Amino acid sequence: MTYNKKTIEDINVSGKKVLVRCDFNVPLKDGVITSDKRIVEALPTIKYLLDNGAAVILCSHMGKPKGEANPKFSLAPVAARLTELLGQNVALAPDTIGAETKAMAAALKSGEALLLENTRFDKREEKNDPEFAKELASMAEIFVNDAFGAAHRAHASTAGVADYLPAVCGYLIQKEIGVMGKALEDPARPFVAILGGAKVSDKIGVINNLIEKVDTLIIGGGMAYTFFKAQGYSIGTSICEDDKIELAREMLKKAADKGVKFLLPIDNIIGKEYDENTEFSTVDSDSIPDGWMGLDVGPKTQKLFSDALVGAGTVVWNGPMGVSEWKNFAAGTEAVAKAVAESGAVSIIGGGDSAAAVEKLGYAAKMTHVSTGGGASLEFLEGLELPGIACLQNK
Repeated sequence: MTYNKKTIEDINVSGKKVLVRCDFNVPLKDGVITSDKRIVEALPTIKYLLDNGAAVILCSHMGKPKGEANPKFSLAPVAARLTELLGQNVALAPDTIGAETKAMAAALKSGEALLLENTRFDKREEKNDPEFAKELASMAEIFVNDAFGAAHRAHASTAGVADYLPAVCGYLIQKEIGVMGKALEDPARPFVAILGGAKVSDKIGVINNLIEKVDTLIIGGGMAYTFFKAQGYSIGTSICEDDKIELAREMLKKAADKGVKFLLPIDNIIGKEYDENTEFSTVDSDSIPDGWMGLDVGPKTQKLFSDALVGAGTVVWNGPMGVSEWKNFAAGTEAVAKAVAESGAVSIIGGGDSAAAVEKLGYAAKMTHVSTGGGASLEFLEGLELPGIACLQNK
């Protein structure tokens, strides 16, 4: 698989109309942006294009408007924030490909920027409808994808338009595929992967792909209990995917055959019920009593996992170690975040809950790379080709 894609620096953008797919799917509360992180992360690409004489047409989805115009999901707050951040007016088009929008795009001059309204207001976007993609592409001469968070979706604005325009990546996607691509193709060793989250089924592909590449695989979170059951432990009322027990046994065997160190929790913080304020205690993994459920990894496991990261060359982490949004069951995730930050390794945090955890705990700046896409980074680690990246020109 090639991760060596052309970027905005590999083509001449001067005097050109450039359509840029960003990920402006920002959190809103009562129409106000609560975190502009995704907008800020898009700025280097946008500024480069504006400074190099491109007329920039920005597009993005927001939320799930189900193919209908819905003011609740309008990108108006994004246009306002971009205007502030760039120090120049960024107008919002009334829709994605209407006559007035096309006129605004046609009138756009070098060094100016326009934001199209939510691409998902048109039901053809998510169907990757070729007619819709062609209309979108007709406003520009070059396509730049910088929306890694949506790169695993084959939609009109993430992949379809590349059938009609020369397509390259922006700085954000360049960094994502550069850092993660190197980790998968040529990692500094030892290579340690930490996987958490509730379900084995969500991570089967990732575990299978990483067993072929890593030196140590650490499993925490809810999916550890499926592995416990596979080893014959009683797990009380802990979350478990009974239909994945055989698969868990196969993965343990595959790791053993390949000489991969496979670490599971040795103790757990268990609760009486799935509740933030439930009664809790700490027990070893092979002695979870009936009627109790595992909700986090225990202190001995926190030390085991942290020690496994000392001296690592590359660390990839995706998924929390417990119900980390609850204070009583967040210690495992916090311990791992701290150990990854202090490991000195090339550290890659695959979006979603793990990214949120390192941001919240203040470790984000100590990580080499915090991915902007949860689902996309998982598929990338699984070794799958992402449509929004596959469609870009190779160097």
